[in-house]
Amino acid sequence: MKVGVGLSGGVDSAVSALLLMERGYEVEGWTMALGRDGEEKSIDEAREVASHISIPFHVCDLAESWKTNVRDYIRSTYLSGETPNPCVQCNEFVKFRLLPAAAFAAGCDFFATGHYARLAPGQNGRTMLLRGKDAAKDQSYFLYRVSQDVLKRTIFPLGDLLKSEVRQIALKHGMRVASKGDSQDFCGGSVRDIVLAHDNAEAGCAEEMKGDICDKDGKFLAKHSGFWQFTVGQRKGLGIGGGGIPWYVTHIDAAKNRVVVAHAEDALCKTLSVRDMRWVSVEPTRGPLDTLVKIRSAGRFIRARLEEDKAFFKEGIAGIAPGQSAVFYSPDGQTLLCGGIIR
Repeated sequence: MKVGVGLSGGVDSAVSALLLMERGYEVEGWTMALGRDGEEKSIDEAREVASHISIPFHVCDLAESWKTNVRDYIRSTYLSGETPNPCVQCNEFVKFRLLPAAAFAAGCDFFATGHYARLAPGQNGRTMLLRGKDAAKDQSYFLYRVSQDVLKRTIFPLGDLLKSEVRQIALKHGMRVASKGDSQDFCGGSVRDIVLAHDNAEAGCAEEMKGDICDKDGKFLAKHSGFWQFTVGQRKGLGIGGGGIPWYVTHIDAAKNRVVVAHAEDALCKTLSVRDMRWVSVEPTRGPLDTLVKIRSAGRFIRARLEEDKAFFKEGIAGIAPGQSAVFYSPDGQTLLCGGIIR
């Protein structure tokens, strides 16, 4: 059986390809070209990995789709007053749609990546998405919008490994990427560069957007130079001094060009709603369901009762940012049930 592996130039995808070869698969490397500044280095590193383990290597030009579905999405989401989730968006529309489609069209039976997540058979023909063994590296949160059709033909070779074990495997096989650091930013560059890109009509109106930072009662506290530079839950960089009591962003009013802040006790919510819910490991249900939810990828699990498109918390939660994803897991925190975009 032939597997197309999404090679990024990092240690995780490199070891994934190597492990699949050791399992007896015929392996090919597939890398995305997205038209980003500086991406030639990562493409060359992916090509070097393919050469090191002697597998065919393909570069797939997905720049137009990435520009439309990811970069323009980032800009429009910020300018609407919400906080985008570029990795979730890229996985849905580019990395786990067009890249595997190209590999399948070229004769691959499966698609694989270096994500730390696991898959298992579910009921009614579903493929269940589970958290990776390495809790610190688990990436299931970013995958909840990948279609069942793709998940059924996907392999995550690192799902049962720790990151330290992956690096040891790379070192054992003399891979230069063994000590390469993890990427810390999304695949788009700086927020400012994207929002103010001059190939889009919205850029002109985003450059001069000075407005007010005020409290929940409308009292003026400071000026901002663009509401799109803030996100709900943000504490630092607000430019509000005095008092010794921290302020938190609680709302971004794009229509009024205003950032609303509050002290901790007024920044808590006991419910959230989502749009565009995607059910993954189980059939859609109206609930109620007892779940654990994450409202950001690096956030902690929060106990929640899910009823249709609403989640209820026993205690107030801060930093619930519209535009981000709320991803719901089983009560033991292992099985990804569903997820949606926070309203």
